[in-house]
Amino acid sequence: MIKNTFLHIPGIGIKTEQRFWESGIHSWEDFTPDFPMRLSPAKRTTITAHLEESKQHIKSGNARYFASRLSTDQLWRIFPEFRRATVYLDIETTGLKMWGFEITTIALYNGEAIFYYVKDKNLGDFLDEIKKYQVIVTYNGKSFDIPFIEYQFGVKLNQAHIDLRHVLASLGFTGGLKRCETQLGIDRGALKDLDGFFAVLLWYDYRHNGNEKALETLLAYNIQDAVNLETLMVIAYNLKLNNTPFYRNRLVEPVLPQLPFGADLEIVARIRKEAGLSAMGDHARRP
Repeated sequence: MIKNTFLHIPGIGIKTEQRFWESGIHSWEDFTPDFPMRLSPAKRTTITAHLEESKQHIKSGNARYFASRLSTDQLWRIFPEFRRATVYLDIETTGLKMWGFEITTIALYNGEAIFYYVKDKNLGDFLDEIKKYQVIVTYNGKSFDIPFIEYQFGVKLNQAHIDLRHVLASLGFTGGLKRCETQLGIDRGALKDLDGFFAVLLWYDYRHNGNEKALETLLAYNIQDAVNLETLMVIAYNLKLNNTPFYRNRLVEPVLPQLPFGADLEIVARIRKEAGLSAMGDHARRP
């Protein structure tokens, strides 16, 4: 879809791009300086120059070029072109604020392999893996995951970043990751009643009681979040594509991988009882 996009060119908005498509300019290759459309010579020169520049950035795999020129709710357009350089990311923490709280686990999924990192075990190895990717996909990562990571590790993640919270909201799906998944037909199975607050309780059970099963349940939850982002990304992309002339290029939804951990339902029931929680929890949830 990025090669059908003109929004990243200065002075081109949604209406002008729509005019291009309606006039038969469906891709960068279709635009020629003498195309019969009412544009000033200066505008034609600007568009031609930016399209040539765009082709070079596609060739070099520079997703940031397009991310810096598209609005947050339009970043879905870069996905297919950079899918093989994309990673899906989710973190769990001891609290909702960066100050005074810590990252406990991080899960990454690149569409093929799952990577997970645990505080006081291998959390520092996360930085070696994340730098391999051009695009990061999160849910609410612009407000939470990425700032938290940058603060705790003292780094700047400069990759292109597709925050599905904004993309899905533009499609009418709001209320947090789990609610969006439910609305879009994604079933979490045994993990459906867990949320960010419960992840904190699992971490404390692991740290205070040495309960490895609690850690495995936390990792199962964290990894499920990351893995589901690929399905959500594809669904969101296809829904967006439906409103363009390119709806026939919809992507096939991915097959979910086998998770390395599962939820220990006895531990979940015990912690829920000790905390006085009902199913889905009686507390505020992280979006």
